[in-house]
Amino acid sequence: MVKAVRFSRFGGPEVLEIVDLPDPHPGPGQVRIAVRAAGINASDWKKRKGLMDEELPQTMGHEAAGVVNELGDGVADVAIGDRVFGFSAEGAAQAELAVLSHYAPIPPSLDFPGAAALPAAVETATRALDQLGAGSGSTLLINGASGSVGSAAVQLAVVRGARVIGTASPANHSYLRSLGAEPVAYGGGLAGRVRALAPDGVGAALDVAGSGVLPELIELAGGPGHVVTIADFGGAREHGVRFSSGDSGRAVHAIGGIGELIESGRFSLPVAQTFPLAEIAEAHRVSEDGHVRGKLVLVVGSPARGSGY
Repeated sequence: MVKAVRFSRFGGPEVLEIVDLPDPHPGPGQVRIAVRAAGINASDWKKRKGLMDEELPQTMGHEAAGVVNELGDGVADVAIGDRVFGFSAEGAAQAELAVLSHYAPIPPSLDFPGAAALPAAVETATRALDQLGAGSGSTLLINGASGSVGSAAVQLAVVRGARVIGTASPANHSYLRSLGAEPVAYGGGLAGRVRALAPDGVGAALDVAGSGVLPELIELAGGPGHVVTIADFGGAREHGVRFSSGDSGRAVHAIGGIGELIESGRFSLPVAQTFPLAEIAEAHRVSEDGHVRGKLVLVVGSPARGSGY
């Protein structure tokens, strides 16, 4: 049996439980890991509140890092004992053992929490940039650029050769500059502040924050066809903007190339805070409150926080 996060009714963080479940086993092309760290995403608390899926009970977690301890049929690119990170197709990564359907070697410079922070942010950012066609010579506006997905999108767009303008609170402007973006404050008058930097508007806009600014983004980008949101489903339907979700095909290949960017100093994703598995409810409270720069990560079986484990 393996300890895992699960909930059997919708509600607040108090509905989360640590339960014993049967050991999972990998299918063809999959690997099982002893989980050392698992990422926390906004989708976790949205699921817990019943905003996404109706089925009960539900396990939790789509990304994890750990040590391979069982191989599925046909797996030849990793071995027992290797450090890997990746995606749990079953959404059961917040557990002592997890099966990964897509995985990559952990970059040598990263610890387990740092690796567990990567998959969802890197995949989401890559998928959105691909859908926008953001590339060399283009100007991209990112609304909500200082969070985990936003900062990933900034860096990946810069690698592609794009000019990036990012919205964030003034406290995060120096951070955005360090990533290669030109920061602007969000809130009323956003369009004017962006046009002060880009008088002709921008080529594309990505909404990560879902803060009700789609009309301004559409105006700045020259139409709804040049805007993608990952956070405002209702606004996307209202304004004819593309809502990017994994349902339209995930960019899971992105985790395979991120290690090279990390090791060459062109990409980083800070871990804002770690929590032991037993403190999953508190982790949800912090996540739902927002205002986190970087990633929240569960540490599984770690001897101590901040140990580089």
